[in-house]
Amino acid sequence: MSSGVKPRSDGGGRRPLPHIFGSLASTFTRAVCMLCLEKGIEYRLIEVPLGSPELRAIGPLGQMPGLRHGNFTLFESKAIATYLDTTFPHPRLIPQDSRRLGQTEQWVSFVNTHLDPLLIRNFLVTHIRAAAAGKSVDIDQVGPLLTRIRADLEFLDRSLEAGFLVGGELTFADLNLAPLLDRMTLVPSSRELLQTLPNLSDFHARMSSRGSFRATIPPPGPPPRFATDHAEA
Repeated sequence: MSSGVKPRSDGGGRRPLPHIFGSLASTFTRAVCMLCLEKGIEYRLIEVPLGSPELRAIGPLGQMPGLRHGNFTLFESKAIATYLDTTFPHPRLIPQDSRRLGQTEQWVSFVNTHLDPLLIRNFLVTHIRAAAAGKSVDIDQVGPLLTRIRADLEFLDRSLEAGFLVGGELTFADLNLAPLLDRMTLVPSSRELLQTLPNLSDFHARMSSRGSFRATIPPPGPPPRFATDHAEA
């Protein structure tokens, strides 16, 4: 993939390029690509749909992203990020000291296992399905979701007083959160909510200005699916 950010290969270019399988429409795939760009890793993005044979050859669920680096493969975005950050160690985006490492793991887990299902799989998907059917969103359905999302985002807002989630410095936790916040701006009610949270909206503005963010703008809509596959991005 051509990134617009100067890439760097490891070992004088002797190693094969990391190949990332997925779609930038997946927030998880985008976060991994952003990590590569922030670290200057030269990589190739292979655009494939969810549940594709390429993804199922890497992981049993057909989820994205998948990584192939030479004859080595990985699935799960956090595992891929850890591998890339260790293999290409400069600059570090996953801290090595125990406290900052623990905080990074904490925020990645919170976003991936709680906030993403709530905001993307429930709230945003409800709006997408309603729009596709030419219907208005049922406020009784999304109202409670928005209340829960607000509580979580207010907690995040308080945690961003130092500018970033971990120790006032950019880490993978921030790169993992940024694509999800970008998706929030697609829906007026969640976009307006984001604008009421000063630390979070400032974080979103600063992340949006980074080269890694601008170079990974996703196509419209959700990630494509392979046939009738039920894998998740």
